[in-house]
Amino acid sequence: MRSLAGIVLGFEFIVLALVTPVMISVADVKPSTALPVCLGLAVLALVAAGLLRNQAGYVLGSIIQVAAVGLGFVVPVMFVLGLAFAAFWVMAIVLGRRIDEAKAAQAAHG
Repeated sequence: MRSLAGIVLGFEFIVLALVTPVMISVADVKPSTALPVCLGLAVLALVAAGLLRNQAGYVLGSIIQVAAVGLGFVVPVMFVLGLAFAAFWVMAIVLGRRIDEAKAAQAAHG
């Protein structure tokens, strides 16, 4: 589960970092606001990826998903991207648990 969630957060880091210039140039958000918000979320995505060994990483990752969708109020395309990453996040957790359970069952029988 951890590797799938880490991949989602890694790609989300890239997207959140790239939203920064879009907020500044397209949405006319001041750099003093866009830089800390977008780059802050991007850095938090990396921190969450590093914390995935315990529950705090998953909680922080979920908060980042909500924040990414919330950026859609400033940059409307983020509604689509944020919802896509939120769906990837949920799928990574669900499928990751299934994979972990299958590995545990296989180890128990083999």
